[in-house]
Amino acid sequence: MSEIGIGVIGGGYMGKAHSVAMASVGAVFNTALRPRLEMIAASSAESAERYRAAFGFHRATGDWKELVADDRVDAIVIATPQNMHRDIAQAAFALGKPVMCEKPMGASLADAKAMVAAAQGHINMVGYNYIRTPAAQYARQLIGDGVIGDVTFFKGENAEDFLADPALPVTWRTDGIANGCIGDLAPHLFNMALALMGPIDRVMADMETVHKSRPGGTVTNDDQVQMMCRFSNGAMGHLFSSRVATGRKMGYAYEIFGTKGAIRFDQEDQNALWLYKMEGPEAQRGFTKILTGPAHPDYEPFCLGPGHGTGYQDQIIIEAKDFLTAIHTGQNIWPTFADGLSVIQVTDAALRSADSGTWADVHTS
Repeated sequence: MSEIGIGVIGGGYMGKAHSVAMASVGAVFNTALRPRLEMIAASSAESAERYRAAFGFHRATGDWKELVADDRVDAIVIATPQNMHRDIAQAAFALGKPVMCEKPMGASLADAKAMVAAAQGHINMVGYNYIRTPAAQYARQLIGDGVIGDVTFFKGENAEDFLADPALPVTWRTDGIANGCIGDLAPHLFNMALALMGPIDRVMADMETVHKSRPGGTVTNDDQVQMMCRFSNGAMGHLFSSRVATGRKMGYAYEIFGTKGAIRFDQEDQNALWLYKMEGPEAQRGFTKILTGPAHPDYEPFCLGPGHGTGYQDQIIIEAKDFLTAIHTGQNIWPTFADGLSVIQVTDAALRSADSGTWADVHTS
């Protein structure tokens, strides 16, 4: 068992989640590498010190470059706004340090490509946490094992309502395409589709700004996007993402139809997976609700009781386990920066399609 010095850049929503995960992962998963919360960086020395005291880091700094260069920081977690991802990752890789970067990995396709190039030969991971729930991991197993046969159609959504109220003022989230629904929320949806179904060949997308103005100014990005897609395996798909879906709090959901069965999932009930098998008498057929438990991936370290459930923070702890395992073994674990680039390539195709009003190919080079 060895210590590893962790540096987290950003102390907000995700910075806190990653800090708590690194403080907990060793006890939960009995990891070979045990994190030491060495340093946290924020936009000012004052805020960094507040985060240090709250999360239990040894040191704090208002300069991310100081954290990256520090000899006692062995691995880095990037939990900053997207426009900072590229510079931080490139600086860390130049020093040979492993990096976990929050999604969607850069503010542009150019950023994502540059980050993948810099990551070559280094341990790297991008933070798509929802696909790591025990239920989602089990869904991937069921599809891979052919339990529902050949998949014929995929319907996925990531719908929330945090900007459904038009009286909410403009913020950073309402300015710039990278912070819009397609840049900030939809990447989780695209990652879900790629993880469960494989590569996407082409898309037909439509985007909309529902509330074009808000108190304090004009909204310069999209509120929601819908798109048809065709997967490389031949299956059809429909994807929908919205930040103004009234009543939806965590509508990360999918339905997958196959020749032998079907799967349903909704993140608002993240500990249940619904499975339909086209077998037995018609009168006895129906979806079976599977409650996750110790028999499902990454569940048992948290709880020995089936149906007792895991939560949001547990997803981030699973991410931390995977990141530490990759560092310990020297072998990258999905999703890597290359997988993150695949998401951005779908985003790029969706933007081109919405602009042209026609189908757009997903460019993978």
